[in-house]
Amino acid sequence: MARISEIEDALSSGGGRRGRRAGGGAEARRAKRGGGTTPKNRYIQRQIPPYEILSEENLTLIEENAETVLQEIGIEFRDDPEALAMWREAGADVDGERVRFPRGLCRKLCETIPSSFTQHARNPERSVEIGGNNTVFAPVYGPPFVRDIEGGRRYATIEDFRNFVKLAYMAPALHHSGGTVCEPVDIPVNKRHFDMVYAHLRYSDLPFMGSVTAPERAEDSVAMAKLVFGEDFVESNTVMINLINANSPMTFDATMLGALKVYARHNQACIVTPFILSGAMAPVTPVGVMTQTLAEALAGLAFSQLVRPGAPMVLGSFASSISMQSGAPTFGTPEPALVLYGMAALARRLGVPFRSGGSLCGSKLPDAQAAHESTQTLIPTLLGGVNFVLHAAGWLEGGLVSSYEKFVIDADQLGMMQTFAGGYDLSENGQAMDALREVGPGSHFLGCAHTQANFETAFYRSSIADNNSFEQWEAEGARDAFTRANALYKKTLADYQAPALDPAIDEALRAFIKERKDSMPDAFA
Repeated sequence: MARISEIEDALSSGGGRRGRRAGGGAEARRAKRGGGTTPKNRYIQRQIPPYEILSEENLTLIEENAETVLQEIGIEFRDDPEALAMWREAGADVDGERVRFPRGLCRKLCETIPSSFTQHARNPERSVEIGGNNTVFAPVYGPPFVRDIEGGRRYATIEDFRNFVKLAYMAPALHHSGGTVCEPVDIPVNKRHFDMVYAHLRYSDLPFMGSVTAPERAEDSVAMAKLVFGEDFVESNTVMINLINANSPMTFDATMLGALKVYARHNQACIVTPFILSGAMAPVTPVGVMTQTLAEALAGLAFSQLVRPGAPMVLGSFASSISMQSGAPTFGTPEPALVLYGMAALARRLGVPFRSGGSLCGSKLPDAQAAHESTQTLIPTLLGGVNFVLHAAGWLEGGLVSSYEKFVIDADQLGMMQTFAGGYDLSENGQAMDALREVGPGSHFLGCAHTQANFETAFYRSSIADNNSFEQWEAEGARDAFTRANALYKKTLADYQAPALDPAIDEALRAFIKERKDSMPDAFA
């Protein structure tokens, strides 16, 4: 068995084959690996099969129950006469704002939804494929607050928003810029969408999400995208994906329907997501939640195809349990994981892309509770076969807070998930037979040729974890993961360099924003 001194010598000297190089040897090599611009990973193309829990019989039962909900109970489409007229024309039974659907109608309409689609980024190398065996990680969405060690919990500003866009751009395992990475409350409600969309376009070249808080804001998002991509390109390709939440239980409101119609008419993707806190907005059982989720999603997805057949859509599921003592949402519990696995399978059977999961937690700080709960959500996300993952990094306090430190901690975990999703290397190098022959019994592999050829890429290197000796850790300040993450996010922002943007396009965007903002008074509600 190799002695510890032999292992240390092999690590520092390259096992006698490379020797100690001028300029610092191992230290120089570590510096080289840590320097330069962090490369961006391509979206995940999973090499592992999805984890299936429910049988064919079980899935069919849930599908039949969802059809019964659509036929007998129905879905309300509120304050949107156009939507009601479209459903009536399609053959549904419209009673006031309640729409009941003949069995199979919604599923039939969903047949025109693409099974996968490309969301184009302004940098073509950053475009993503949503659907199939692909997984795309996008950051946290929607919190009104932000938090870091120095500032504590505070209302988000546009500066915070830009910072999170930059962090997503710099994180290797985030493939998407997201949407409302935090809510910049220092800008009027009716104008902040301009600054948010502009931040995604100016400070990142990743795919991004548009505004859904009013139909006219969706139109503004499309108009800004056309300034960047060109009008014809936008109308025939997908450059935005947008979050349309059902107002569960079994209701769509005029705001979400209006935004959905805008984006579908312009061929832009929407994620139709029932937002469910089980026990409050749906039954307490996983099968009951899946039945309601599928019924609501089918109605929203089918409606999009009445607007524009073939418009790209994603079936979304956001299901959380609640504390039956306080009523607060809880995360990382087993029941939502069961819902995720089941809904992923139902989406595959429907033939549409699926959104769920993330790094969700109810903790107030990036502590052990946050880590456990986020992991218990992220692992089912990957194993279940989710295609588009919102809230993959930065989520804290049940979605009320975008955390700087948790953002970079989560981003590190996403890198691990990406490596795991790559599955096994069964090439000649992966089989490592040459290493087994070279070393033989009783020695160690640190100095063999195979190890030396692969040591830079053999294992995932965490940007957060400390694996040094106790003495070295103590000498470097005895910092915990929270403190290390604080230093890392600050270094990342300090190292940030904006991607190039044609000055003429930037000028056109700024002029459009000024003209539109000048055309309306400020509104803060």
